Amino acid sequence: MHVDRRELAAIFAGGFAGAIARALLVEALPSDPSRWPWATFVANITGALLLGYFTTRLQERLPLSAYRRPLLGTGLCGALTTFSTMQLEVLRMLDHGAAGLAAGYAAASIVAGFLAVALATNLVRRTPLAA
Repeated sequence: MHVDRRELAAIFAGGFAGAIARALLVEALPSDPSRWPWATFVANITGALLLGYFTTRLQERLPLSAYRRPLLGTGLCGALTTFSTMQLEVLRMLDHGAAGLAAGYAAASIVAGFLAVALATNLVRRTPLAA
């Protein structure tokens, strides 16, 4: 098995940036099981938007690169987004008797994530090739 150390370094660098961004969001928007978890919601939707943009742009508009996708997709977006934290927040909401909030949060996260990817993809595809 061949390990590309530059690809691993790209994933690490992107992951570092994504993790720092998510940590800053958590600090700025503390979570409470009886309220909407804005930090995770913003991180996940932003990550979905960025992933839609990067994937489409890198695949359809830019020359192939061995390191852009690992840096931006796997690293940055992978560390910024967190489905596991969303699941824990839903469980905490349920434990605190906020079933409606939990259902709304789960549904809004999934729908907004899909819409963010679709929006970013469509924006990249509408941009002239010279851009």
